[in-house]
Amino acid sequence: MGQVSASSSITVAASPQDAVAAIADYATVRPKILSDHYSGYRVIEGGQGTGTVVEWALKATEKRTRNVRATITATDDTVTETDGNSSMVTTWTVAPADGGSTVTTTTSWTGAGGIGGFFEKTFAPIGLRKIQEQVLANLARELG
Repeated sequence: MGQVSASSSITVAASPQDAVAAIADYATVRPKILSDHYSGYRVIEGGQGTGTVVEWALKATEKRTRNVRATITATDDTVTETDGNSSMVTTWTVAPADGGSTVTTTTSWTGAGGIGGFFEKTFAPIGLRKIQEQVLANLARELG
């Protein structure tokens, strides 16, 4: 078993504070920026920042859907989603950039072992980056 990870970044036209606030808004902003890979999205507890609990199904491939129950932790520059159903953790990091902020999202988890693990580590990040890029583009549009 090895660590599998995918990361994508985008520069948005918003201050770091506004970008973090939008990312940590699971009640209003998050449903607007999810791609069609997400279904069944709902807020279980909270809705804003630390302590929020959300659920969704992520259709990573035609044959692979992951049910996520994420607990949120937020700081001044980071929002972390820790999945209670798996080892998956997604971290959103925001840094100042010319004219706005750079937002980076990184998802990692403990992959399978053996030949299946080899293929997961090789191909899963490619598909996940495509999903991340869609969500980041939607975030940039939302922050307009």
